[in-house]
Amino acid sequence: MKLLDQLPWKDVTSDNLNFYKAIGVECVLVHIPSEMADGRDPTDDFKRLKRFVEDHGLELAVLHSHNVPRDRIIHGLPGRDEQIEGWYRVLRGIGRAGVPATATTFYAIGHFRSPSTVGRGGARFSTFDYESFKKDAPHHPDKAISAERMWENLEYFLKRVVPVAEEAGVRIALHPDDPPVPEPLGGAARILVSTANFERAFGLAPSRANGMLFCQGCVAEMGEDVVEAIHKIGGQDKIVFVHFRNIRGTPYNFQEVFIDEGDMDMGKAMQAYKDVGYDGPIMLDHTPGIPNDPQARAGHAFANGYIKALIQAVYR
Repeated sequence: MKLLDQLPWKDVTSDNLNFYKAIGVECVLVHIPSEMADGRDPTDDFKRLKRFVEDHGLELAVLHSHNVPRDRIIHGLPGRDEQIEGWYRVLRGIGRAGVPATATTFYAIGHFRSPSTVGRGGARFSTFDYESFKKDAPHHPDKAISAERMWENLEYFLKRVVPVAEEAGVRIALHPDDPPVPEPLGGAARILVSTANFERAFGLAPSRANGMLFCQGCVAEMGEDVVEAIHKIGGQDKIVFVHFRNIRGTPYNFQEVFIDEGDMDMGKAMQAYKDVGYDGPIMLDHTPGIPNDPQARAGHAFANGYIKALIQAVYR
């Protein structure tokens, strides 16, 4: 198992890479900017980035495609085929650069949260309280869409991009909706809200290239047993990489807390990955905002040290 952390494209600097190397990170995820899908071939940019990362003793494990345009694909609007062509170029570029994975979401509006709450030491926790959220819920009538239409558009997307990803040697990791509540939020349905729905998504385009970004926090937010879900999804070799984070609360009222203080037994979760034979990248994802830590370096160092210790305890 490889310890992974992430950076925006513009923040891939020697300073940041050296920091990650120093705290024991082994590979990085970099978010692709939207302009990389403007019609040009991004292969050379991806190759240069990969060399730069490797020059700092790290591996470029994921080029995340969240910023690659897909709004017309998700809503089934004119122009979606042009956006899919952009995905083809990006996927082929990722493959030619020798990067094994990408990731994306498939939601009509975005993530939703209520006001943050305060934890130990004054840290700020990302929080979702559905009852509080409903009192001033945003509504986007121009983005309203039904679950049936979302499934149709996801199938249209996966049936086209998965074969290209497979040919390029790239796995696509689909991230759950966050929060993964089945109720529409902002006027749009949400479909990636359970492991059963992920299995339905896998069946739309059967391939090892069609996988899941296994976000432990979101799976817990689904109200599912995380260890059982690891066995369920990991047993099918569908985990592309892992967001190893913890939450406290229920699906409709939770906080994203420090990795050592949530409701999940993180040691049992790590053991479950080993039990299913998973040996890919694992990363912290979100971390609480610690006061006077504007770059979140303290939060990253704490979470990565915790994860690395668990990897060594369970895998070695």
